[in-house]
Amino acid sequence: MTQQVPSTEPELAAVRNFRDVGGLPTTDGRRVRYGVLFRSGHLAHATAEDAAFLSSLDLHTIFDFRNAADQRLEGPDVDLPGVRNVNLPLSDPADGAEFWKLVRDGDTDQLRTILADGKAANRMIDSYRTIIRERTAEHSRVLHALAEDSVPALMHCAAGKDRAGLSIAVTLLAVDVERDAIRTDYLESNAKHRRYRVHRGNGSGDAYSAEVMELLSPLFDARAEYLTAAMETIEETWGGVEAYLSRGLGLTAETRERLRHRLLE
Repeated sequence: MTQQVPSTEPELAAVRNFRDVGGLPTTDGRRVRYGVLFRSGHLAHATAEDAAFLSSLDLHTIFDFRNAADQRLEGPDVDLPGVRNVNLPLSDPADGAEFWKLVRDGDTDQLRTILADGKAANRMIDSYRTIIRERTAEHSRVLHALAEDSVPALMHCAAGKDRAGLSIAVTLLAVDVERDAIRTDYLESNAKHRRYRVHRGNGSGDAYSAEVMELLSPLFDARAEYLTAAMETIEETWGGVEAYLSRGLGLTAETRERLRHRLLE
């Protein structure tokens, strides 16, 4: 029997943006079950207390959507005994190591060139569209795994808002969660205590300038326009969610029913 955890969010010391996706309503009046689907930022810096809490969730599988550059930067996830770790790198919204070196160095002129005048937001929108169009195999693998046996599950990337956010959104679409509820959950990543903390690469501890923070803000925001772009890409590419799930991700009616059985109450 799946453990039912409280909906009250824990205070994790070194894991950002953790939450249980339970409680979200579906279009037919059901709700996502608590204690079966979680999301967060990376687990590389988890404290012993954080790891103990995560272990108490009786997780079956952790889906890590970071790429090799992320893992070199942040480190591998903390080891949780008995939990299966599945690494499925998705395209990085920030284009990997070279880009993040610019961010961490905080070179205002370079950042202005690549991020100013709406270029940062457009970069994010393009990445969301690309993930939906091109990462169907990865999302299909996640959903088939959840339908078979991989719950309780935790999905994470670096900050837990883009790659994990899209993967959670796709999962929720597959079990008919209301669009407004998907959007609300996605936007919760904007809460101050959830946001990813980027550190300067010079080790000085100096804060970024106000201009640099403004240039970077589109990268660290969860913006409705980003999720909208992903949903529009589903419509434009497949003609709708049902076709995306069936033709794009290869989900049969039987698999979707198993997903509902696993994830909904």
